[in-house]
Amino acid sequence: YNKEVIKRLLDTGEEEKWPFMLPFFIGDYVDSLLPQGRVAEAEAKAREALLLGLERQGWPAIGNVNILRKLARTLIAQGRYEEAGQIVNEALEMIDDLGLPNGSLFPSFTNFLRINIASAQYDWKTVLEVNDRLEAALEDNRLWYDQYMEGNPAQIIALIKSARVDEALAAAQARVDRYAVRLGDKHYDTAEARALLGMSLATQGRLEEALGAYQAAVPILLSRSRQSDGGNGLVIKAHHRKIVLEAYIDLLRALFDKRGSSRQELMGEALRVADLLRAQGVQRALAANAARGAAQDPALAELVREEQDLRRQISAIYGRIADLKTKPPEEQEPGAINQLLVIVDQSRDRRAVAMEEIESQFPDYADLINPKPPEPEAIRDLLTPGEALISFYFTEQRGYVWAIPKVGEIAFAKIDMGRGELTTVVDRLRQALDPKAQSLGDIPAFDVDLAHELYRRLLTPVATAWQASENLLVVADGALGYLPLGLLVTEPAVLREEAEVLFAGYRTVPWLVRRHAITALPSTTALKTLRRSKPEGATEPFIGFGDPVFSLAAASTASPDTEIDTRGILDLRALPIHLRSVPNTQGYLDADLSVLPRLPDTASEVREIALALSADPTKHVFLGERATEKRVKTMDLSGVRVLAFATHGLVPGDLNGLVEPALALSAPEEAGPEDDGLLTMTEILGLKLNADWVVLSACNTGSGSGAGAEAVSGLGRAFFYAGSRALLVTNWPVETTSARALTTDIFSRQAADPLLARAEALRRAMVGLMDGPGYRNQEGTELFTYAHPIFWGPFSIVGDGGGPGA
Repeated sequence: YNKEVIKRLLDTGEEEKWPFMLPFFIGDYVDSLLPQGRVAEAEAKAREALLLGLERQGWPAIGNVNILRKLARTLIAQGRYEEAGQIVNEALEMIDDLGLPNGSLFPSFTNFLRINIASAQYDWKTVLEVNDRLEAALEDNRLWYDQYMEGNPAQIIALIKSARVDEALAAAQARVDRYAVRLGDKHYDTAEARALLGMSLATQGRLEEALGAYQAAVPILLSRSRQSDGGNGLVIKAHHRKIVLEAYIDLLRALFDKRGSSRQELMGEALRVADLLRAQGVQRALAANAARGAAQDPALAELVREEQDLRRQISAIYGRIADLKTKPPEEQEPGAINQLLVIVDQSRDRRAVAMEEIESQFPDYADLINPKPPEPEAIRDLLTPGEALISFYFTEQRGYVWAIPKVGEIAFAKIDMGRGELTTVVDRLRQALDPKAQSLGDIPAFDVDLAHELYRRLLTPVATAWQASENLLVVADGALGYLPLGLLVTEPAVLREEAEVLFAGYRTVPWLVRRHAITALPSTTALKTLRRSKPEGATEPFIGFGDPVFSLAAASTASPDTEIDTRGILDLRALPIHLRSVPNTQGYLDADLSVLPRLPDTASEVREIALALSADPTKHVFLGERATEKRVKTMDLSGVRVLAFATHGLVPGDLNGLVEPALALSAPEEAGPEDDGLLTMTEILGLKLNADWVVLSACNTGSGSGAGAEAVSGLGRAFFYAGSRALLVTNWPVETTSARALTTDIFSRQAADPLLARAEALRRAMVGLMDGPGYRNQEGTELFTYAHPIFWGPFSIVGDGGGPGA
């Protein structure tokens, strides 16, 4: 999309003669944006091209079919598969209106998009139906079908899932043979084919043969240097990699049950693969954005550019080799192909040297972009006395849990619960935690029976490895990432009838958090990074940002009173409750900062934390219009022990053009590159911190069915890289008075006992809130307790929950 070319086109009048050219050039720009990971821009340009194409060429038009396909690819790249499917259906309808033969280029590749979308939605029936129609349509062009369509990963996986394993095995073997010759044994696509072969063999019960196929494939599949640099199919490739590697974990567990020896190696390999799979969505965003953050260090930036250029060069050369090998045998050029393969090997060697230099000189950056999960015994070495790490991973059909204590035997167990059932259970439990309640009577009863059943299924299979540990480090997965484990119930419990004080019955429930302090970790790799950092003495106790103003109109309005007014209310259940608002931009065609709800009660919370830490609110608290992105980026934060952001956490797509997680701060009068009101993950990577805590007290990790959890994972790793040791985050919209009481209590406890660990300070504050005096009216009468988990349960520590508080 060259503006000069388009300008000349318009100036010469050629654009009037060829009205399709402008949409065509804009569409080409989409193809250049996608490999760069600039998917929001790509979508905007695809829509612009489509509007122009429809205006100038109408319906139907062959050029608009092409633009619709480009738009669908931008949606696929964002994981918006249902919308992408609708766009593809529109393209197919246009193809029918044009009367294009089913075996021609546009119908074939448009149907191939349908296959990929169905695969991403685990709709294996549709994958096979569309593939069969495509094969029939290309009967007269078998060479084309063999080269581009036959044996694609979606088809092979669909055959396995449909119990047509013999067909899957034959297709996978044919793909291995074809790609080994065409691209070489070390190419990613060849390794993917070998993994599909291993998946087919495992389904037939040929476990040892399957292990051999996987062992040849997995190092290449997980190597960052073997993965392509962007491209239209990057997200689909990641989706297929996830499926075949989950089948690999299933295989490792099956062999673990059968073998008497080498069981520990199998368990460690399964844990390593699960750790890498769990974070792959966040990892892609971090890898893309960390590269931009590296520009602040010239030496690192030069190495990063060299490594990225070599990766792109290797990808381009493989594309050229593939083109040469698709020619008829008599037209191929073996000498040219061999020469290109030599260049590939040389580029790989140079890239390996660049990565070694990065790992040697900038180990934190290397861990960020290319994490290497530690082995179980290495994890044990990182733990302190009284700690145990518990890691979960869930596939479609089942889950797995590992428990690694500081001392004692490591446990590895299978959970008879897939990710779908887990999501259903967590959603049921969260109904009492995120009910959008207006009054106390709107708060549903928390299902303590279901919470105990979840505890029994998740944690009792490995209980011998963790129950003796006071501190649990939990690496969650899927929906479990937005349900704090402290809410699980360790024994069958019956809620006793409540008397005059609401929610008092919850005080007798045996919550897990009563016995164990719990810290969340985004990955086992994060523990390695955090425990490697050496904290230094901080000179400032606290700096906090709260109650940002998201529009100029809101700046002139006073913050509303969020205290409960009990006058004239006779029924306690009718008492109003104030829960913090959360972003909801789904209904907006044009969403910017101004649509975000203000958080007025966070001002008092930030002030009270400052007072608890003996900080000066006039110097260390920045509220309203003073809570700006520019101030955060220009302040010296390297000596601050506790840094608080009481504001919304956003995920990609929440606002116009937002392609990475971000924190929302006050809207500037004139937005610019230095201050657009959004502190993005890239900008956090560039901060210089030395903080024990970063408090994100309105960043709801349960938002968007778990999208917020991934946002916090990304933001968390960015803050860890910048120099923070722990995050304090919320999992659902908190109630004002209890949130202020809990956060203030945490830091008051640490101020009183500088040796108190972070996770233990949170645990004691939670127990103190549920057991202590509840909400009292002006006359001092207790109206309700804070024992319901909606009040004490929303806060979680992410990162390093150990260590002294000062």
